[in-house]
Amino acid sequence: MSTNSAGRWAVVTGASSGIGAATARQLATAGFRVVLGARRLDRLTELADEIGGTALPLDITDADSVAAFVAQVPECHVLINNAGGAKGLAKIADADEDDWRWMWETNVLGTLRVTKALLPKLIASGDGHVVTVTSVASSQVYDNGAGYTSAKHAQGALHRTLRGEHLGEPVRFTEVAPGAVETEFSEVRFGGDKERAAAVYQGITPLTGDDIADIITFVVTRPSHVNLDYIEVMPRDQHSATRMHRHE
Repeated sequence: MSTNSAGRWAVVTGASSGIGAATARQLATAGFRVVLGARRLDRLTELADEIGGTALPLDITDADSVAAFVAQVPECHVLINNAGGAKGLAKIADADEDDWRWMWETNVLGTLRVTKALLPKLIASGDGHVVTVTSVASSQVYDNGAGYTSAKHAQGALHRTLRGEHLGEPVRFTEVAPGAVETEFSEVRFGGDKERAAAVYQGITPLTGDDIADIITFVVTRPSHVNLDYIEVMPRDQHSATRMHRHE
């Protein structure tokens, strides 16, 4: 039997597009009261109006922004750490420190800031749940991707450590590690180069934001004694971070 979600508060970061937007929609359909956070407030407000949620500006790389956001969240039963991203695809020998700094600030420190700030409300709810969306890059490495894979490894380590540190408290922790999902991810990574981004998914049937949102919604509606610790999900056409079967 699933958990009754009616009246429970869910916070989704990076909710203006992709996995975050899809998750916000599905959580609202499941009965959650959804608080959406992202930098692009115009997109966020439109989605909040659509699903009956609350849109609040949030830049997870800015401690003041996180504090202001959390102060406006009345309760929190579920936190979806979805905000993150990649920049560039370069060898370590050619690494751009600014790209690395952005990836670590966004994926690692951003997750730290939001989770740390909301943990008291999650625990106080009596049945909290933190879902962190990492990547297959949290357990695999690949050439030219060290900036992103190192950040995702660190984000995964942060999340998995929480499980032990809060053992015995009324809060669950789930890591969802997707493979190839066709969102704006690759477009951001390649600086807005739509053609290069599209080539990443050429010849395969990638996952969609809705596919990941389905899994997240399933996870957070399990009975409170059930903790799904780690879920890695890839499209059928993908074997690993570097190996895919591309149809002609």
